[in-house]
Amino acid sequence: MSTETAISCNASVIGREQIHPELIVLRVRPEGKLFEFKPGQFAVLGLPGSAPRVAGAETETPSPDADKMIRRAYSIASASVERRYVEFYITLITSGGLTPRLFALKHGSKVFLGPKASGVFTLDRTPAGKTAVLIATGTGLAPYVSMLRTILTTETKRKFVVLHGARYSWDLGYRGELETLARLRPNFTYIPSITRPDQDQHFLGRIGRIQAILEQDALDKDAGVKLDPEHADVFLCGNPEMIKVVTEMLEKKGFKRGDSKNPGNIHVEEYW
Repeated sequence: MSTETAISCNASVIGREQIHPELIVLRVRPEGKLFEFKPGQFAVLGLPGSAPRVAGAETETPSPDADKMIRRAYSIASASVERRYVEFYITLITSGGLTPRLFALKHGSKVFLGPKASGVFTLDRTPAGKTAVLIATGTGLAPYVSMLRTILTTETKRKFVVLHGARYSWDLGYRGELETLARLRPNFTYIPSITRPDQDQHFLGRIGRIQAILEQDALDKDAGVKLDPEHADVFLCGNPEMIKVVTEMLEKKGFKRGDSKNPGNIHVEEYW
Protein backbone atom coordinates (compact mmCIF):
# COMPACT_ATOMS: atom_id res chain seq x y z
CA MET A 1 0.00 0.00 0.00
CA SER A 2 1.38 3.44 -0.88
CA THR A 3 2.26 6.04 1.76
CA GLU A 4 -0.56 8.24 0.49
CA THR A 5 -3.14 5.46 0.90
CA ALA A 6 -1.81 4.50 4.34
CA ILE A 7 -2.19 8.10 5.52
CA SER A 8 -5.70 8.27 4.07
CA CYS A 9 -6.92 5.39 6.25
CA ASN A 10 -7.40 7.66 9.25
CA ALA A 11 -9.87 5.71 11.39
CA SER A 12 -10.29 2.28 12.98
CA VAL A 13 -13.17 -0.15 13.31
CA ILE A 14 -14.01 -0.47 17.01
CA GLY A 15 -17.32 -2.31 16.63
CA ARG A 16 -18.91 -4.59 14.10
CA GLU A 17 -22.34 -6.15 14.62
CA GLN A 18 -23.62 -8.49 11.93
CA ILE A 19 -27.42 -8.34 11.77
CA HIS A 20 -27.27 -11.10 9.16
CA PRO A 21 -24.83 -11.88 6.31
CA GLU A 22 -25.93 -8.86 4.27
CA LEU A 23 -26.44 -6.27 7.03
CA ILE A 24 -23.91 -4.83 9.46
CA VAL A 25 -23.64 -2.05 12.01
CA LEU A 26 -20.14 -0.56 11.85
CA ARG A 27 -18.60 1.70 14.47
CA VAL A 28 -15.60 3.75 13.38
CA ARG A 29 -13.30 5.85 15.56
CA PRO A 30 -11.16 8.57 13.94
CA GLU A 31 -7.53 9.02 14.91
CA GLY A 32 -8.15 12.69 15.66
CA LYS A 33 -11.13 14.67 16.90
CA LEU A 34 -14.52 13.58 15.55
CA PHE A 35 -16.32 16.15 13.41
CA GLU A 36 -19.53 17.79 14.63
CA PHE A 37 -22.72 16.69 12.88
CA LYS A 38 -26.49 17.03 13.02
CA PRO A 39 -28.76 13.97 13.30
CA GLY A 40 -29.75 12.96 9.77
CA GLN A 41 -26.49 13.92 8.08
CA PHE A 42 -24.09 11.58 6.29
CA ALA A 43 -20.35 11.01 6.21
CA VAL A 44 -17.94 9.39 3.76
CA LEU A 45 -16.23 6.03 4.27
CA GLY A 46 -13.50 4.69 2.03
CA LEU A 47 -11.05 1.87 1.42
CA PRO A 48 -8.31 1.39 -1.20
CA GLY A 49 -8.87 -0.86 -4.19
CA SER A 50 -6.30 -3.23 -2.71
CA ALA A 51 -8.49 -3.92 0.35
CA PRO A 52 -9.86 -7.49 0.56
CA ARG A 53 -13.48 -8.19 -0.34
CA VAL A 54 -15.93 -10.39 1.50
CA ALA A 55 -16.53 -13.95 0.24
CA GLY A 56 -19.38 -14.16 -2.23
CA ALA A 57 -18.82 -10.73 -3.78
CA GLU A 58 -19.14 -10.56 -7.54
CA THR A 59 -15.97 -10.40 -9.65
CA GLU A 60 -14.89 -6.85 -10.42
CA THR A 61 -14.40 -6.05 -14.10
CA PRO A 62 -12.17 -4.20 -14.51
CA SER A 63 -10.30 -4.40 -11.21
CA PRO A 64 -9.92 -1.01 -9.50
CA ASP A 65 -6.59 0.73 -9.05
CA ALA A 66 -5.04 -0.86 -5.93
CA ASP A 67 -3.92 2.52 -4.51
CA LYS A 68 -7.05 4.49 -5.41
CA MET A 69 -9.45 5.17 -2.55
CA ILE A 70 -13.04 4.00 -3.15
CA ARG A 71 -15.37 6.38 -1.31
CA ARG A 72 -19.12 6.36 -0.63
CA ALA A 73 -21.45 8.41 1.57
CA TYR A 74 -23.46 6.71 4.34
CA SER A 75 -25.98 8.17 6.77
CA ILE A 76 -24.81 8.35 10.36
CA ALA A 77 -26.77 6.28 12.89
CA SER A 78 -25.04 7.36 16.11
CA ALA A 79 -26.26 10.21 18.29
CA SER A 80 -24.68 13.59 17.62
CA VAL A 81 -23.70 13.78 21.30
CA GLU A 82 -21.63 10.58 20.94
CA ARG A 83 -18.05 11.82 20.54
CA ARG A 84 -16.08 8.55 20.71
CA TYR A 85 -17.11 7.06 17.37
CA VAL A 86 -19.50 7.31 14.44
CA GLU A 87 -21.88 4.47 13.59
CA PHE A 88 -23.16 3.30 10.20
CA TYR A 89 -25.86 0.81 9.15
CA ILE A 90 -24.78 -0.81 5.87
CA THR A 91 -26.22 -3.34 3.46
CA LEU A 92 -24.03 -5.53 1.27
CA ILE A 93 -24.13 -4.86 -2.48
CA THR A 94 -22.25 -7.86 -3.88
CA SER A 95 -21.59 -6.04 -7.17
CA GLY A 96 -20.51 -2.84 -5.42
CA GLY A 97 -17.05 -1.38 -5.17
CA LEU A 98 -17.01 -0.48 -1.49
CA THR A 99 -19.52 -2.51 0.56
CA PRO A 100 -17.85 -5.91 -0.16
CA ARG A 101 -14.66 -4.37 1.26
CA LEU A 102 -16.44 -2.85 4.26
CA PHE A 103 -17.99 -6.23 5.05
CA ALA A 104 -14.50 -7.78 5.11
CA LEU A 105 -13.36 -5.41 7.86
CA LYS A 106 -12.62 -6.78 11.32
CA HIS A 107 -12.19 -5.18 14.72
CA GLY A 108 -9.14 -2.94 14.52
CA SER A 109 -9.14 -2.66 10.71
CA LYS A 110 -8.21 0.70 9.25
CA VAL A 111 -10.67 2.67 7.13
CA PHE A 112 -10.97 6.16 5.66
CA LEU A 113 -13.46 8.51 7.36
CA GLY A 114 -14.18 11.84 5.69
CA PRO A 115 -13.30 15.03 7.61
CA LYS A 116 -16.86 16.35 7.90
CA ALA A 117 -20.55 15.45 7.79
CA SER A 118 -22.91 16.84 5.16
CA GLY A 119 -26.57 16.90 4.20
CA VAL A 120 -29.80 18.78 4.93
CA PHE A 121 -31.95 15.73 5.79
CA THR A 122 -32.40 16.98 9.35
CA LEU A 123 -35.17 18.25 11.60
CA ASP A 124 -33.88 21.83 11.33
CA ARG A 125 -36.52 23.03 8.87
CA THR A 126 -39.39 21.20 10.55
CA PRO A 127 -41.57 23.19 12.99
CA ALA A 128 -41.00 21.92 16.52
CA GLY A 129 -44.68 21.44 17.26
CA LYS A 130 -45.37 19.12 14.32
CA THR A 131 -45.24 15.34 14.41
CA ALA A 132 -42.23 13.87 12.61
CA VAL A 133 -43.23 10.82 10.57
CA LEU A 134 -40.01 8.98 9.70
CA ILE A 135 -40.50 6.45 6.89
CA ALA A 136 -37.72 4.13 5.69
CA THR A 137 -36.94 0.96 3.84
CA GLY A 138 -33.84 -1.10 4.66
CA THR A 139 -30.80 0.83 5.84
CA GLY A 140 -32.66 4.07 5.14
CA LEU A 141 -33.50 3.79 8.83
CA ALA A 142 -30.01 5.00 9.85
CA PRO A 143 -30.60 8.79 9.95
CA TYR A 144 -33.73 8.28 12.05
CA VAL A 145 -31.82 6.23 14.59
CA SER A 146 -29.44 9.18 14.95
CA MET A 147 -32.36 11.60 15.34
CA LEU A 148 -34.10 9.50 17.99
CA ARG A 149 -30.95 8.72 19.97
CA THR A 150 -30.17 12.44 20.08
CA ILE A 151 -33.56 14.07 20.53
CA LEU A 152 -35.67 11.67 22.59
CA THR A 153 -33.32 11.98 25.55
CA THR A 154 -34.83 15.42 26.24
CA GLU A 155 -37.88 15.79 23.95
CA THR A 156 -41.02 14.54 25.71
CA LYS A 157 -43.88 16.33 23.93
CA ARG A 158 -43.28 16.27 20.19
CA LYS A 159 -44.47 13.04 18.56
CA PHE A 160 -42.17 10.84 16.50
CA VAL A 161 -43.29 7.85 14.43
CA VAL A 162 -40.98 5.42 12.64
CA LEU A 163 -42.45 3.27 9.89
CA HIS A 164 -39.77 0.83 8.75
CA GLY A 165 -40.24 -1.65 5.91
CA ALA A 166 -38.12 -4.68 5.05
CA ARG A 167 -38.52 -8.09 3.40
CA TYR A 168 -38.27 -10.14 6.60
CA SER A 169 -38.27 -9.43 10.33
CA TRP A 170 -34.56 -10.29 10.54
CA ASP A 171 -33.92 -7.41 8.13
CA LEU A 172 -35.36 -4.95 10.66
CA GLY A 173 -32.14 -3.59 12.12
CA TYR A 174 -32.33 -1.73 15.45
CA ARG A 175 -35.71 -3.38 16.08
CA GLY A 176 -34.95 -4.27 19.69
CA GLU A 177 -33.71 -0.78 20.49
CA LEU A 178 -36.70 0.89 18.84
CA GLU A 179 -39.21 -1.40 20.56
CA THR A 180 -37.62 -0.57 23.90
CA LEU A 181 -37.64 3.14 23.11
CA ALA A 182 -41.33 2.94 22.19
CA ARG A 183 -42.11 1.36 25.57
CA LEU A 184 -40.17 4.03 27.45
CA ARG A 185 -41.24 7.11 25.50
CA PRO A 186 -44.99 7.79 25.13
CA ASN A 187 -44.28 10.33 22.37
CA PHE A 188 -42.61 7.71 20.14
CA THR A 189 -44.25 4.94 18.08
CA TYR A 190 -42.41 2.25 16.13
CA ILE A 191 -44.25 0.48 13.28
CA PRO A 192 -42.22 -2.33 11.65
CA SER A 193 -43.52 -4.03 8.51
CA ILE A 194 -42.42 -6.85 6.22
CA THR A 195 -43.30 -7.81 2.64
CA ARG A 196 -42.64 -11.58 2.66
CA PRO A 197 -44.75 -13.01 5.49
CA ASP A 198 -45.05 -16.44 3.84
CA GLN A 199 -41.38 -17.02 4.74
CA ASP A 200 -41.57 -15.28 8.12
CA GLN A 201 -44.76 -16.55 9.72
CA HIS A 202 -43.83 -15.70 13.33
CA PHE A 203 -43.81 -11.95 12.64
CA LEU A 204 -46.83 -10.27 14.23
CA GLY A 205 -46.46 -6.75 12.86
CA ARG A 206 -47.79 -4.99 9.79
CA ILE A 207 -47.66 -6.78 6.42
CA GLY A 208 -47.14 -5.16 3.03
CA ARG A 209 -45.24 -2.41 1.28
CA ILE A 210 -44.95 1.02 2.87
CA GLN A 211 -47.64 2.55 0.66
CA ALA A 212 -50.04 -0.25 1.60
CA ILE A 213 -49.34 0.29 5.29
CA LEU A 214 -50.16 3.98 4.90
CA GLU A 215 -53.36 3.13 3.01
CA GLN A 216 -54.35 0.91 5.96
CA ASP A 217 -54.33 4.05 8.16
CA ALA A 218 -51.61 2.51 10.31
CA LEU A 219 -50.35 5.90 11.52
CA ASP A 220 -53.74 6.79 12.96
CA LYS A 221 -54.49 3.31 14.32
CA ASP A 222 -51.06 2.61 15.82
CA ALA A 223 -49.84 6.09 16.72
CA GLY A 224 -52.88 8.35 16.80
CA VAL A 225 -51.33 10.48 14.06
CA LYS A 226 -53.32 11.91 11.15
CA LEU A 227 -51.49 12.07 7.83
CA ASP A 228 -52.25 15.77 7.54
CA PRO A 229 -49.75 18.41 6.30
CA GLU A 230 -50.88 20.87 8.96
CA HIS A 231 -49.90 18.58 11.79
CA ALA A 232 -47.13 16.34 10.41
CA ASP A 233 -43.93 16.49 8.39
CA VAL A 234 -42.92 13.31 6.57
CA PHE A 235 -39.35 12.11 6.05
CA LEU A 236 -38.64 9.48 3.37
CA CYS A 237 -35.38 7.55 3.10
CA GLY A 238 -34.54 4.40 1.16
CA ASN A 239 -35.76 2.78 -2.02
CA PRO A 240 -36.41 5.38 -4.78
CA GLU A 241 -39.55 3.56 -5.93
CA MET A 242 -41.00 3.73 -2.39
CA ILE A 243 -40.12 7.40 -2.23
CA LYS A 244 -41.75 8.10 -5.61
CA VAL A 245 -45.00 6.26 -4.79
CA VAL A 246 -45.33 7.63 -1.26
CA THR A 247 -44.51 11.17 -2.39
CA GLU A 248 -47.31 11.00 -4.97
CA MET A 249 -49.68 9.68 -2.30
CA LEU A 250 -48.75 12.49 0.09
CA GLU A 251 -49.06 15.19 -2.57
CA LYS A 252 -52.66 14.13 -3.14
CA LYS A 253 -53.22 14.83 0.56
CA GLY A 254 -51.78 18.35 0.25
CA PHE A 255 -48.19 17.68 1.27
CA LYS A 256 -45.42 19.46 -0.66
CA ARG A 257 -41.85 18.37 -1.28
CA GLY A 258 -39.29 20.87 -0.07
CA ASP A 259 -36.63 22.68 -2.09
CA SER A 260 -33.82 25.15 -1.42
CA LYS A 261 -36.24 28.04 -0.91
CA ASN A 262 -39.21 26.31 0.71
CA PRO A 263 -38.70 23.54 3.29
CA GLY A 264 -42.05 21.96 2.44
CA ASN A 265 -43.38 19.09 4.55
CA ILE A 266 -41.96 16.13 2.58
CA HIS A 267 -38.24 15.63 3.19
CA VAL A 268 -36.38 13.12 1.02
CA GLU A 269 -33.07 11.24 1.11
CA GLU A 270 -32.59 8.70 -1.69
CA TYR A 271 -30.19 5.83 -1.03
CA TRP A 272 -29.36 4.62 -4.54
